[in-house]
Amino acid sequence: MADSGPDRLRLEVFHHLFAATAEEMGVSLMRSAFSPNIKERRDFSCALFDGEGRMIGQAAHLPVHLGAAPLSVAAVRAAVPLERGDAVLLNDPFEGGTHLPDLTLVSPVFLRGAGEPEFFCVNRAHHADVGGQHPGSMAPAHDVHGEGLRIPPTRLVRGGRIDADLLRLLLANMRVSEEREGDLLAQWAANRVGERRLTAMAQEHGVGQLTRRAGELMDWTAELTADLLGSLPAGAWSSEAELEEEGCGGRGRPRIRVTLSRHRGRLRVDLRETDDQVAGSVNTTRAVAVAAVFYLVRLLLPDGTPTNEGVMRRVEVLTRPGSLVDARYPAPVAAGNVETSQRLVDALLDALQQALPERIPASSAGTMSNLTFGGRSGGRSFSAYETIAGGAGAGPGGAGAHAIQTHMTNTRNTPIEALETQFPVRVMGYTVRRGSGGGGRKRGGDGVVRRLRFLVDAQVGWIAERQERGPRGLAGGARGRPGRARLLLPGRSTERTLGGKVSLAVPAGSELEVLTPGGGGHGRARASASLPRSGR
Repeated sequence: MADSGPDRLRLEVFHHLFAATAEEMGVSLMRSAFSPNIKERRDFSCALFDGEGRMIGQAAHLPVHLGAAPLSVAAVRAAVPLERGDAVLLNDPFEGGTHLPDLTLVSPVFLRGAGEPEFFCVNRAHHADVGGQHPGSMAPAHDVHGEGLRIPPTRLVRGGRIDADLLRLLLANMRVSEEREGDLLAQWAANRVGERRLTAMAQEHGVGQLTRRAGELMDWTAELTADLLGSLPAGAWSSEAELEEEGCGGRGRPRIRVTLSRHRGRLRVDLRETDDQVAGSVNTTRAVAVAAVFYLVRLLLPDGTPTNEGVMRRVEVLTRPGSLVDARYPAPVAAGNVETSQRLVDALLDALQQALPERIPASSAGTMSNLTFGGRSGGRSFSAYETIAGGAGAGPGGAGAHAIQTHMTNTRNTPIEALETQFPVRVMGYTVRRGSGGGGRKRGGDGVVRRLRFLVDAQVGWIAERQERGPRGLAGGARGRPGRARLLLPGRSTERTLGGKVSLAVPAGSELEVLTPGGGGHGRARASASLPRSGR
């Protein structure tokens, strides 16, 4: 009997088939990668797209990666004529990328021998170094060229064979080249896993049904999004977030300004009043701004909603070219992807809580607390990158979680054993920063304290927000405590407090202590609920 319309049970099956394929790609990438940043911290994301470049399924990876990935696929489809067995690499922030350390690999999948691919397998992984002025490719630079090697959509693999000359060129411009090569090959292997799973699904169900169900899943998500938007009150809600500093010597405090409005079943997110791009690396691309909005809408959808292109079908994102959230070449953007994205979510949630006060929590840490360090040890180069967890904001339903990555990232920590085995450092302390969450009827989550000793001379980079003023509470809740980083040089008795956007050379024996922000509290605390705060 012919199937005349969407079968919700069958759609659920395909929803999980697509999501499980992306998850399996991620497992392959994690197990094959060389760097602790990918195999331990899991700083990567995987997704599937249809032949038109629309996301049809994703793994539960990083929102900042996944929400921006559609622009990467669009850039590849526009720039490179694709053939069976190809894989296209890119990281150019101004041509489908986010920031330079995020290397994206896009592989077309041809199932019927047609001239155009029916699907795409995509993964994005943060590499611990892609060249540039500083080890880790994240510390402040004056333009995008100082941040590392910029790669427009370029075929790394042609007809199933890697371009050895191109790979050699890329690796010559990156530190710790053997690690970069291993991670790139792991990305290629992950996409091949996805292609094999799609091929097996097509053999079992038929290519026609596979593409049809993908389309129906996107339509289903769009319907659920329409129901969500229809439940919002009509109106407009505005907010802004001020960044603490732009970096690179600039003392400006650029502002993100957003207005959300619901009209005729659509959501408009207007960011055009945001300040102009700046000299420091807190600029971000439109792709990251779209990712933040994607994340916001997905937060509100019911549990179990398929995550795909349908989330954004009734959402309009307006940005102004040349602004902080739609930067133009040659603006540096390394910190925008990790820091401005978090503050953008703060502004979006602050605006939305005016319409949905019963659903929106207080501000979380508002920073990824980015630490890079690198140098040479034993005649070999090393380069490390990690984001350090903070506190989640409390909400109407409960207290904030302690020591967790929030909003645009959900990476794990780098285990002490991995850090000390792979790099010339010792972890002198690692604990929850007790009392750093904001007070209230529901307390904000606590941040962490991490203290490292460098065993060799090193170049250290520190990029963080919320170093001056902690995340705000809601409904009478108190702010969380701000973060800070302190450096103790060998032979010195006093510690130096670092700014939020710095890179500096440190001698062997130096110790760096990082304290991350706690989340904001929610609701006015009862007198008996007040807890003493840590002196740290």
